[in-house]
Amino acid sequence: MNEGVVKFFNEEKGYGFITPNNSGKDIFVHANGLIDEIREDDRVSFETQEGRKGLNAINVKLID
Repeated sequence: MNEGVVKFFNEEKGYGFITPNNSGKDIFVHANGLIDEIREDDRVSFETQEGRKGLNAINVKLID
């Protein structure tokens, strides 16, 4: 599991980006990949999967 911080998430459009703790590029996240509801600045854990335009975050969960 990777960990990071939600940089941006638009609830109306159902997508956003996570900045991983291990640096690198921001990772796209879609509402379909969420386990918990997320908001900007939430700390999350996630897995990655190759999407059409690069890595996507999936199984995204809040970290206490």
